[in-house]
Amino acid sequence: MPMEPGPARVLVVEDEPKLAALLADYLRAAGHAPECVADGREVLPAWIARRHDLILLDLMLPGVDGLTLCRELRAISSVPILMLTARAEEIDRLTGLELGADDYIAKNPFSPREVMARVKAALRRSRAAEAHGPAAVATPRDALQFDEQGWRATWAGQALDLTPIEFRLLHILASQPGRVYARTQLLDLLHVDARDVTERAVDSHVKNLRRKLEKAGAGSDRIRSIYGVGYRFDA
Repeated sequence: MPMEPGPARVLVVEDEPKLAALLADYLRAAGHAPECVADGREVLPAWIARRHDLILLDLMLPGVDGLTLCRELRAISSVPILMLTARAEEIDRLTGLELGADDYIAKNPFSPREVMARVKAALRRSRAAEAHGPAAVATPRDALQFDEQGWRATWAGQALDLTPIEFRLLHILASQPGRVYARTQLLDLLHVDARDVTERAVDSHVKNLRRKLEKAGAGSDRIRSIYGVGYRFDA
């Protein structure tokens, strides 16, 4: 028989109170610890603060929609994401999966038992992957590696000695080499509590990252400035 994944912290993102309560009840009955949020703007702060093991994510949400949240979460984490939505058209399913969702569950008809079965399967896959060690970002010689549990990063085995915000910034950029991120995008991902931070803060963090990468032997040009836009990581 497949290995039981064991208890997990599950973030339930659902704006229908009765459905959220029902899901939470089933999750508790299965031994998990659910946390429910109803507004898309609360999702990233909640996940960053508590690092849930799995996210049940509604598509239609106030504040920030589920597809946008899926994209933003995938930029910083490999946490399993199960989309739960009334929009069951093929294009919606494909869009969600292409953005990085692990599964797509239609609300109509809604089966809590099916949801629990898919939660179990997703946790089993995730924990099997974790057993193989910390994730590595594909770079030449796999030099850049991240330990998300320990908030540590190394280049060719040498510790980069990053602050938490530098760790998140480097992880975001390096997870998608060649992609250009606008400063405003990076601010939204780094400071999800909507604090009063200017775009110059991103420039300051990038300057520090370049210095630390160069000291570790990665060179100072891994993070490229794209004039008038933002930054990209070159593998």
